Amino acid sequence: MSFFTALFYDNVMKYTEEACLVEWRRTLLESVEGNVLEIGAGTGASLSLYPQKPSLALYLSEPDQHMRMQLEQKLGSQSKIKATVLSCSTEHIDSDDDFFDYVFVSLVCCSVKDVAASLQEIKRVLKPNGRFIFLEHVAAEPNSRCYHWQQRLNFIWRRVADNCHLNRNTEQSIIDAGFVIEDIQYEKMRKMIAVVQPTIRGIARIAPE
Repeated sequence: MSFFTALFYDNVMKYTEEACLVEWRRTLLESVEGNVLEIGAGTGASLSLYPQKPSLALYLSEPDQHMRMQLEQKLGSQSKIKATVLSCSTEHIDSDDDFFDYVFVSLVCCSVKDVAASLQEIKRVLKPNGRFIFLEHVAAEPNSRCYHWQQRLNFIWRRVADNCHLNRNTEQSIIDAGFVIEDIQYEKMRKMIAVVQPTIRGIARIAPE
């Protein structure tokens, strides 16, 4: 991602954040505790939404140096929030096995290079009784008008939106990776163009072997 894209990212997402994403993230994160990893933390949109708990040890991973610079600046200006910033990608998380109680991704699986590898890494670093929290924009219902437009535009969209895919079936990918989805909600992302509106959000756990 270029410096200028990272610089204007918050402004581009501002209205959608206010319309729904802030509320969705706050609800998803309200019960987290222990060791918590947010992958693809970006410029820190979720920082103020984490509960203030003494037991919470927050780790924020952002591989893009320009986004990470803004994330670190936000952390420096918010004395109440303490976090460890990592530069690792989703496919190669800098952590021991079974370390995190929660792993959170928000609008990340759409743009990673390898979804399956990313989800296996999340499984690796999660404790056996840990939880995977996700909020992702996804492919629309098959055969819908939106889905057909996603298929048509995906090639171009990936090139202008830093490998973001419009048509990934992330729910199925989570299941295929060996997770059991405990809760999932389907809703349109407000104040966003139609091909990016379909979303899923919820919580999953590692399936018993």
